[in-house]
Amino acid sequence: MKQNIINQAQGHGYPRPLMQRADWTNLNGAWDFVIDHQAVLTIKTVIFDRRIVVPYAPETPASLVADQGFYKAVWYRRQFTAPSLKDGKRLVLHFGAVDWQCNVFVNGHLAGSHDGGYTPFAIDITDHLTDNGGRQTIVVQALDDPHDMSKPRGKQDWQPKAHSIWYPRTTGIWQTVWMEKVSATSIKSLRWNSDVADWSLGLAVSFNGATDGSKLHVRISHGGKLLIDDVYGVVDGQVSRRIQLPDPGIGDARDAMLWTPENPQLLNAELTLHGSGGRVLDKVSSYTALRTVSVDHERFLLNGRPYHLRLVLDQGYWQETGLTASGDDALRADVELTKKLGFNGVRKHQKIEDPRFLYWADKLGLMVWEEMPSPYAFTAKATQRLLSTWTEAIERDISHPCIVAWVPYNESWGLPDLTVVAAQRDSQRALYHLTKSLDPSRPVIGNDGWEMNSGDIVALHDYDGDANRLRDRYNHGLNVNERSTLFAKQRPGGRELLLDGYTHLGRPVMLTEFGGICFSKDENAWGYKRAATVEEFSQQVGDILRAAREMWGMAGFCYTQLTDTYQEANGLLYMDRTPKYDIEEIGRQVKGH
Repeated sequence: MKQNIINQAQGHGYPRPLMQRADWTNLNGAWDFVIDHQAVLTIKTVIFDRRIVVPYAPETPASLVADQGFYKAVWYRRQFTAPSLKDGKRLVLHFGAVDWQCNVFVNGHLAGSHDGGYTPFAIDITDHLTDNGGRQTIVVQALDDPHDMSKPRGKQDWQPKAHSIWYPRTTGIWQTVWMEKVSATSIKSLRWNSDVADWSLGLAVSFNGATDGSKLHVRISHGGKLLIDDVYGVVDGQVSRRIQLPDPGIGDARDAMLWTPENPQLLNAELTLHGSGGRVLDKVSSYTALRTVSVDHERFLLNGRPYHLRLVLDQGYWQETGLTASGDDALRADVELTKKLGFNGVRKHQKIEDPRFLYWADKLGLMVWEEMPSPYAFTAKATQRLLSTWTEAIERDISHPCIVAWVPYNESWGLPDLTVVAAQRDSQRALYHLTKSLDPSRPVIGNDGWEMNSGDIVALHDYDGDANRLRDRYNHGLNVNERSTLFAKQRPGGRELLLDGYTHLGRPVMLTEFGGICFSKDENAWGYKRAATVEEFSQQVGDILRAAREMWGMAGFCYTQLTDTYQEANGLLYMDRTPKYDIEEIGRQVKGH
């Protein structure tokens, strides 16, 4: 196998940046592999006949399989040497994401299973280890019917060849596989939140194992200065505290500690779990930030102040590696490029992104709208799967300060008869309220694009390619009556905007998809509007962005899109991340100066 690709696969950073331990092992790299076209093989009958590079999906060139055909299951196998597990240590195996259903066998025994193609899971494999020279065998079965429309699948195509706005499928393992040693009593999860108004942090920690008499030591620092050094007793297997930070008092000093895209200040945290005798049972490093987001009438507020959103639609695909970045450097580079282009945020479209992207967005200062990948059928099974995956996604990502909004539905995908079927309208409302109950600290967009009956932000999609007409359309809203008439009659994409008495009044309004201008040498490339030359492309992009900036009363915009994505060539960058024209000029067009 190509050693450079294997090395690249192992260059993915610590997979869980909000809860890091020192002792972990990356299991990416070369695995044994077989495609099970009809999902008929079992752990006893599977025979491995080729190799794959994990964590790249078998559809991608980087996997060295590069098979974009239809198949219902795939199998993986890898051997590893078990580490020494003294003093009651346990060995936990982690998967960042496996699409769709996953069964994990260790030394021939089923160790655990998981449903959901976008969220992580962990299995304690200690009891399945053998003493046979320390060599252990992991076998993974991934079941993923390419024609199942009732599972969240995002932009994964169901046709033999990717077409229009749909892309190659992603089967099996597509995020990092890793393992770590932990004590029998250890930190299971942690959650952060903050309140700028009273200068405090919220911390909730849960634990594995018996915690009677245990204490949690929490140290929080900023810029090398220790802010908090507290010890909390573990009660009923948890710690939940509101932590009052020392207030610097002066406005400038307070502002210097707040997280914004322009000043992404992080607070470093170290959590140490001590047993009843004072022995260290577990230790993790983490981080958080002082940052609040909210809406107030027509405004989006960051840290209590109006903030204009300049987002770009980001689908998170790479030519050689598909949904998976080539490595940590590629994720960081995307954040840096987005900021250099003048945007202060991204709407991650139809994808739950790798936590390492969110880490770089936290660290470098980029706001993120997180969006649920859609199923396309509306069935009881589809609803159950969507709820399960979305709940797990929020649990995984709720502590990232970069995330400023949740998007459970996009353009009624998965709700194909939303305007006429009451149950589908109820589903939109239900998922909006569920999201608010899981996280009341962020705005939620009920159905990004149109046909909204719920949500904290009115999010519109309009691909009218005439910049003057687009500007004039939304600038008619100079008073309440004119804006109400506009929302009652406007039909982007032939769709109603507002349903069931839901109103724009008192809510921020944003143009969250527009542009989509295609510039490509490939005559078959797809876009909403086409430019023949780079000069024409630059002119059209500049005109449509100027129109978005000049729309009266808009709280922000989201331009389509950051990069070309396979045959959809309407990016500001080619798929290899090369700008289509001068990147500084794009930045001036985005910012308006």
